[in-house]
Amino acid sequence: MTFDAPAVALHIGGDALDAGSGGTHDHVNPISGKVQATIPLAGAAEIERAVAVADGAREGWRRTTPEARRDILIRLADLMAANRDEFARMAALDGGTPLVAGERMTDTAIGWVRYYAGWCDKLSGELISTFDTRGEFAYTAPEPVGIVGIIITWNGPVISLAMKVAPALAAGNCVIVKPAEITPFAPELFMRLAREAGVPDGVLSIMPGTAAAGEALVRHSKVGLITFTGGPITARKIMAACAEAIKPSVMELGGKSASLMFPDCDIDAACQRAIFWTIGVLSGQGCALPTRLLVHADIYDEVLEKLTAIASQFKVGDPFDPGVMVGPLINAAAVERVMGMFDRVRESGSGRFVLGGQRCGGTLANGNFIEPTIIADADPDSEIAQVEIFGPALVVMKFHDEDEAVAIANNSEYGLAAYIQSNELKRVHRLAERLNAGGIYVNGAVQINPHTPFGGIGISGFGKEGGRAGIDEFLRYKTVAIA
Repeated sequence: MTFDAPAVALHIGGDALDAGSGGTHDHVNPISGKVQATIPLAGAAEIERAVAVADGAREGWRRTTPEARRDILIRLADLMAANRDEFARMAALDGGTPLVAGERMTDTAIGWVRYYAGWCDKLSGELISTFDTRGEFAYTAPEPVGIVGIIITWNGPVISLAMKVAPALAAGNCVIVKPAEITPFAPELFMRLAREAGVPDGVLSIMPGTAAAGEALVRHSKVGLITFTGGPITARKIMAACAEAIKPSVMELGGKSASLMFPDCDIDAACQRAIFWTIGVLSGQGCALPTRLLVHADIYDEVLEKLTAIASQFKVGDPFDPGVMVGPLINAAAVERVMGMFDRVRESGSGRFVLGGQRCGGTLANGNFIEPTIIADADPDSEIAQVEIFGPALVVMKFHDEDEAVAIANNSEYGLAAYIQSNELKRVHRLAERLNAGGIYVNGAVQINPHTPFGGIGISGFGKEGGRAGIDEFLRYKTVAIA
């Protein structure tokens, strides 16, 4: 089953341009390997134009009542819900995301937009002192940054848009978004619905663009904040540019998250989650997925058997097939990178393949498909245990006690998430204190709920998305003191 790819435009202010100074990008279908659309790309010129229109709209949007901003975001959430199936189809066209996953991702994104709609009319400062207490009347007032630059990566663009655009708009900022050119269709639909919801011209611009466009956005003197989702290599370049201008940034980067499984957990449920969250979600192409499974020695063999049985049932194939759980990787380069990692595991003996480890054959041979893969007995110091795979693979390691588990889990430069599978409450609290991660998720708790702050430490980045902390990233608190 296939659908025609929609036309993609460069949305600047109220205009939708079908061409830009950055040239074009041929969008390759990850299932067939054939070009399915030609995407216009913004360059530095379009960024300059978008900043100019945002600069003209920023004061009006800042002065728009919180209730009006709230109502616009609520309408946007309603429109997204009405177009839930269309977003799922766009995710399948964008990067081969199976329909069931695209629907869940859209539901998550809708929840984020609704949540931050609720914050619009609840932002407040603090009364710090009065004439009686300190001889002056002092208070703080939250103000928007002004113009926010958003750069998102290709995995799950609709969620990234909701996590960043919704709080930025709720805080009263104008926003310029550069989505990845390899996943342009969901952002196109998001922009169209934002206009329909009533977001004023100039307040939101969305346009895929070149690296020059990204650099122009980051370096522009009128862009007051950059928020980025992607990898550490690009993040370092962005941070260096921000440092020159002393410009704040939020970095949501990669992860190599560990999940610690103890004998007292619900083993069947934990095994189901382990496979779904690493192989069934985006074919493993997610930053916070628990891709390192640390299993207590007492249940290690039992768990391996269960994991293999579960993963063997996950259907790989066309993302438009409702029964498919595992779609293709984003492109041929990703397949080559993952297969190279697998080859090095075999060459070095740093792990044992108990399932998969090969490209899919047969009718899937021409697409970007890799078999669901489980690598057991992995060396904790090896590449496969230290570097993001971003493919449908789970790495399994054995531990004997809590100290060993923590040592293996913390043996990473990343620190986005960590997971605990245990029903012993005291153990959960002990481990939660000791694990180096921005978030600890126990017995199936979800990472990116809109009401909980999400973000990492180490090379997983800094700053938060979600909760009050997520909207505070887009605000400046001004102190007013009257003697």
